[in-house]
Amino acid sequence: MAKLAVIGDGGSGPRFAKPLTPASVVGWTLLSVFVPGAAHLRAGRRRTGLILVGLYAAALLGLLAFTLANLDNLGIFTRNSVMTTAVVLAVLAALGWFALAFSSYITLGPSRLNQQGQIVSGVLVGLLCVTVMAPFALAADTVYTLMDTKRHVFQSAQDNPDVAPIKEEDPWNGKDRVNFLLIGGDAAGNRTGVRTDSMNVASVHIPTGTTVLFGLPRNLQHVRFPPSSPLRKHFPNGFMAELPNGGLLNEVWQYANDHPEQAGGRNKGPRALMDAISYTLNLDIDYYVLMNMYGFADLVDAIGGLTIRVQEDVKWGGLYGTAGTIKAGTRRLTGEEALWYGRSRVGSDDFARMSRQRCVIGAFAQQATPQKILVNFNSIASATKRLAETNIPEELVEPLVELAVKVKDAKIVSLQFVPPKYWPGNPDWAKIRRASAKAIENSLKPRRAKAATQAAPATSGDPAVSPSRVRAAKPTDTPTRNTQTPDGGESLDELCG
Repeated sequence: MAKLAVIGDGGSGPRFAKPLTPASVVGWTLLSVFVPGAAHLRAGRRRTGLILVGLYAAALLGLLAFTLANLDNLGIFTRNSVMTTAVVLAVLAALGWFALAFSSYITLGPSRLNQQGQIVSGVLVGLLCVTVMAPFALAADTVYTLMDTKRHVFQSAQDNPDVAPIKEEDPWNGKDRVNFLLIGGDAAGNRTGVRTDSMNVASVHIPTGTTVLFGLPRNLQHVRFPPSSPLRKHFPNGFMAELPNGGLLNEVWQYANDHPEQAGGRNKGPRALMDAISYTLNLDIDYYVLMNMYGFADLVDAIGGLTIRVQEDVKWGGLYGTAGTIKAGTRRLTGEEALWYGRSRVGSDDFARMSRQRCVIGAFAQQATPQKILVNFNSIASATKRLAETNIPEELVEPLVELAVKVKDAKIVSLQFVPPKYWPGNPDWAKIRRASAKAIENSLKPRRAKAATQAAPATSGDPAVSPSRVRAAKPTDTPTRNTQTPDGGESLDELCG
């Protein structure tokens, strides 16, 4: 067998006892893309090859160490400084790998090949040089898209006087619970203004992610406003209390926007609705998110659909359900199907819709895994821009991502204020507040079998209670699966599969 003789760096360059073929030149160049320095070592450039291998190993170890150190802090990847650094490094890596592939090819001495071999190997390596840049270009584009989406959806806390300043060392301002108002806006083309047809409050326990989802009917009448609200003096007895069939909760947002002189300024619809619901539940509503119904369908499609246990057949499409039927059973719903599943009125009432809507919200919270988000990121970012309006400040995005990871793996309990226990036309405000506090307390109790209990009857009225944060018992490491009556909340795992 012929013995390979190699001369190292220096002199007139590398010499081979056995000349390389076009296939081996391309092969060693390709290997260098995955193991930088391999071609240089093959060509006898040991010093250069070892330096490249060492730099590559150091970069991989550094990236691995950074990733492992932040596995429990995924929010750091939404930090502006980290994203900017990632874009710069991706661009530099694209240029560096292009140069690496080209220099590896030159080092292997393609001039030693015959003319046909030089042409074939040159074309293939040229394509390889361009191809190796694609993953880094995709990474840079994805991170840039995240930065652009973040700027588009969230505004700085400094630009929003209605939002408390965010402290980096304590983003939740010492609270152990944060409350989000999740609003579904019906964006049908024949409607003007904002119709808040779906209103849910997600009360999230920050240490564990355990969540209580409160569903409020859109036709809840004559809600009260807290003393701090400018609308209190205009509606001291409740929103449009003089109208027996009017003053619905889903009209508050648009009314405040249409009457800035009463609401305390322009575009106070979100603030007015948050105030009304805060006072109704006796919870401080910290932030709101308004979701366009049709944009939500795009978002569901972006993560590949939602798996939901459908309790009974649901007809969908138009007033008569002519588009199709979502059959009972465990189904994988597309975005359009999930949208209609949550909003179809064919053969059902508003309260049945609310029940289905909470299943959709819970399914999305638990099935939008980080893996799905990364794989479909550009589609998700595009849909998010179209669907979301929120007062969540940009500075809160990082801790919010960390909280969302907790919620995904935690228990979600639902409590809906619907008949026969709660009548929207004649609400018992004290009973609603007491049930809200009880649901939060029960969600954090240790795992054990609990007997169903009923709340003591309460009289209607407007107790002189200002909205305050409900403090629950200290949670255990393993929240209980809820098996209580609606006053204590119902587990979405059991209700919706």
